[in-house]
Amino acid sequence: MNGLYEVRADHDRDSIVMYQAYSPAIADAALRAGRFVAPFSFHRMTWIKPSFLWLMHRSNWGRKSGQERILAVRITRSGWEEALSRAVLTDAHPDRLAAAEVHVQWDPERSLRGAALNHYSIQVGVSRHLIRTLVDDWIVGITDLTERARRIADLVQSGRAAQAKRLLPPEKPYPVPDDILRRVTPGQGPRSAKGATTTPSGRR
Repeated sequence: MNGLYEVRADHDRDSIVMYQAYSPAIADAALRAGRFVAPFSFHRMTWIKPSFLWLMHRSNWGRKSGQERILAVRITRSGWEEALSRAVLTDAHPDRLAAAEVHVQWDPERSLRGAALNHYSIQVGVSRHLIRTLVDDWIVGITDLTERARRIADLVQSGRAAQAKRLLPPEKPYPVPDDILRRVTPGQGPRSAKGATTTPSGRR
């Protein structure tokens, strides 16, 4: 696997964990139901991320409005790979991107303190055409990590980074099948809209 573009995640033989940040209303309803239900929107793209620290950077450790609750969403590995097999990189030709059920974006991975690292983390956008499949068929469990995230943030702020690291979810390289990896890795798949191979656009 390309060292710059490597999927790292908390995974086991059958499942993989994605992280998402939501409002309390969406999170509470999802935790009660064990899957996403209203007021979660089934009519817009939802982004799932296997990197806990990238989501912490994105949500400012759950401090941003509408992103106060941190959820670990465990989905099947078969569902994850199905999503990637349908994906198009976000700087692909506009016609291909518009028709795609799944978008893939690579952004710089983040350190415990939020600094950009020299390798990339994958973000996967599941379109409204596939969200029902994600919710009804792929999700196997949802866990609330809000308090854990806050504890880690407090430890980092108080200078206890070593203790904070011990609370991070485990993430290790995920063995993406070669044919799927070529599809979602910049420079390996079809040409972008400008005729060059795709590179991270930094939109998300």
